[in-house]
Amino acid sequence: MKYNPGDIEEKWQKIWADEDTFNTTQGGDKPHFYCLEMFPYPSGKIHMGHVRNYSLGDVLARFKRMEGFNVLHPMGWDGFGLPAENAAIQNNIHPAEWTFSNIRAMRAQLQRLGFSYDWKHTELATCHPGYYKWNQVFFLKFMEKGLAYRKNAAQNWCPKCNTVLANEQVEEGLCWRCDSKVEQKDLTQWFFRITDYADQLLDDLDTLVGGWPERVVTMQRNWIGKSVGAEINFALAEGTDSISVFTTRQDTVFGATFMSLSAEHPLLERLIKGKPQERETRAFIEKLKQEQSGPVAYMANPDLMEKEGVFTGSYCKNPFTGELMPIWIANFVLAGYGTGAVMGVPAHDQRDFDFAKKYSLPIRVVIQPRKAETPLSLANLDAAYDGPGLMFDSGEYTGMDNEAGKDAIAAWLERNGKGKRTVNWRLRDWNISRQRYWGTPIPVIYCEKCGVVPEKEENLPVILPLDLKTLPDGRSPLPYAEEFYKCVCPQCGGEGRRETDTMDTFVDSSWYQARFTSSRKEDAPLDPAAVKNWLPVDQYIGGVEHAILHLLYDRFFTKALRDCGYLEGQDEPFANLLTQGMVLMDGAKMSKSKGNTVDPTDMIKKYGADTVRLFCLFAAPPERDFDWTDSGIEGSYRFVQRVWRLAEELTGKLPVAGPCTAGPDAAQTPLARETRLREHAAVKKAGEDIGVRFQFNTAIAATMELVNHLYLAKEELLESASGRTALSSAFSTVLTMLAPFTPHLAEELWERFGLTGRFGRVSTMDWPKYSEEALRRDIITVVVQVNGKLRGKLEVPAGIAQAEIEKAALAEGNVSRHLAGLTVRKVLHVPDKLVNVVAS
Repeated sequence: MKYNPGDIEEKWQKIWADEDTFNTTQGGDKPHFYCLEMFPYPSGKIHMGHVRNYSLGDVLARFKRMEGFNVLHPMGWDGFGLPAENAAIQNNIHPAEWTFSNIRAMRAQLQRLGFSYDWKHTELATCHPGYYKWNQVFFLKFMEKGLAYRKNAAQNWCPKCNTVLANEQVEEGLCWRCDSKVEQKDLTQWFFRITDYADQLLDDLDTLVGGWPERVVTMQRNWIGKSVGAEINFALAEGTDSISVFTTRQDTVFGATFMSLSAEHPLLERLIKGKPQERETRAFIEKLKQEQSGPVAYMANPDLMEKEGVFTGSYCKNPFTGELMPIWIANFVLAGYGTGAVMGVPAHDQRDFDFAKKYSLPIRVVIQPRKAETPLSLANLDAAYDGPGLMFDSGEYTGMDNEAGKDAIAAWLERNGKGKRTVNWRLRDWNISRQRYWGTPIPVIYCEKCGVVPEKEENLPVILPLDLKTLPDGRSPLPYAEEFYKCVCPQCGGEGRRETDTMDTFVDSSWYQARFTSSRKEDAPLDPAAVKNWLPVDQYIGGVEHAILHLLYDRFFTKALRDCGYLEGQDEPFANLLTQGMVLMDGAKMSKSKGNTVDPTDMIKKYGADTVRLFCLFAAPPERDFDWTDSGIEGSYRFVQRVWRLAEELTGKLPVAGPCTAGPDAAQTPLARETRLREHAAVKKAGEDIGVRFQFNTAIAATMELVNHLYLAKEELLESASGRTALSSAFSTVLTMLAPFTPHLAEELWERFGLTGRFGRVSTMDWPKYSEEALRRDIITVVVQVNGKLRGKLEVPAGIAQAEIEKAALAEGNVSRHLAGLTVRKVLHVPDKLVNVVAS
């Protein structure tokens, strides 16, 4: 019978759905395992990146069920936000209609791939009121705890998307969604006080080491950016004000020869007013404001930019030397980091060095390397020295180790009221306000009498109206919709105006993994028992591009919801993280604009879902990118057909034997014994590769090797009863090992071999258990070396004594010839593998 993947796959997908095969049960005696892949934006079509990501998760979920776990494997839709709204506007359709039609299409595609999701109990969409109601409840709880607040400040503004962006959503000065240049705009916005959790977010990264990729942990550490140092106050030469500076190198303060300010420093107006260069300075300030993207510019690389500045005409005083320092405005100083002011120490900071050289500012060496052959001086200083050493030309601190000097300087600052020890963070509070329509309404009302008033919880959800027409330029229709913004003040009963900003879409995805544990619960966002059973997620799978945005926000939400009483005992959302590589075409990321995409639907029609899954899993280890090739998927298709043909050849010729059930009595011939050994060895390797190392490609390779052996051995094995038993056991093991990877093929052949009637579906089978006894060979091959060079091989009985092996090695003809005239000094023995004779 010809292999017809379409018919087989649809058959088994219907059976799994009808029998609720993958439905999750709460509680029970089985250990729990929560496997989760990052849920998709409902863009309308899945791409090969989706197929790979979800195939990885499906293999693990199926494998864990076979290991005896009660598995939660959910799926949902990240329905709100800019991607869906922009696409809907482009296609002249309402975002709700666009989103829900895409959900239907993508659900059908994922189901066609045979992924083992519990659709019935877990599926959710963040754009449904039953979900976003709880976003609003959490917002109110955050307001109560002071974690949600409103302030006016310069914000990152995308002119094309017509909305503000959080710092994390600006990439090298560009919008993360449309690549437009981000501007600065003064706006009053809502923020979540993520900085209140900066210490916890940083410290708890230690608990993720080993479970998360090292580079993701490092990226988060760098983004949070804890700097321990001192705040130093530099008094202005005129008046009573001072400029406050944060520095981690207070030991270099004696070398500070100028002051650099950002273009937004609050003292600038008084510093430049009336000065001869006022007009030039104001022009430079305006130029910088246009070029800079607030704090994000610091996170892009200011070290690489051309240094530019202008003298304000004012001076400040170095609190240690008493010298007057000129105050400059510099393009590498930004308002969003530290205090927006930097003391210029050109001898020991490269940016300051470049700036001082360009504008002929003084350079003073105040740290000397300990082991320098020649002391540093202006004569031999070609670049800034930023390493450790001894303080120099630093008054009473001269000769002190610079690390000790940091403490001594900080103590002096505090004693004399000139500053203090302090910690600075790169992390900034999360701006969640979006001037867009397709998002969760912020549950706040503005009342002329009462001010800012939170909506009452019993009035939630504040429903996003679905009868509004989106505007072509992306502006939200909510501020123009009286039926939405006109409301009653919950406090005084007077006329109020509802907030028309909506929440950042990353709010939706910052707690969805918790909601999946009780998606159908209507009277509360979470079920405490389900939270205790399932969280944290045992294995999370998704792209490394979310290392900062989503993962950082989710970690914050977990801690904040814990403190609000929703996630008792939960400190981190994801115990383990796997970041999969991309699917490439000709070495480049697949992109419609490049014309190098592969449509999964077309591939499924041509080769079947099992083959598409198999190729995505076999092409490379999960964490690495791989290139899509026609020859690669055709190779996977040939293997699937090879298994099918082998099954056809063996049908009706074998007894019904379960995986790894052929015992020693079935190994009556050398080939039967070899088959049994290879069967158990493949189970051991594949199980460890899937469950421990996540090297799914090598697990598939182990299965392929076993199939190849069965092809070569089948004729001889069919000749004896014991051989047929060994062959039947090994083939049912092949099907069981293939079940996580090619589940439809495995299920179909399992049924055809009559295994279903005795053991049930292969999808509900236990993973085969290998036997150490079966892995022991009767005869082993031992390599013999003389002085490290190969000189012979021995075939010896397994378990032979070391002395016997050494005796046989020395007697081997070629070995004895190479030992002629030499004295054996030592014999090194690696059991069952190697004998090395050391002679001279």
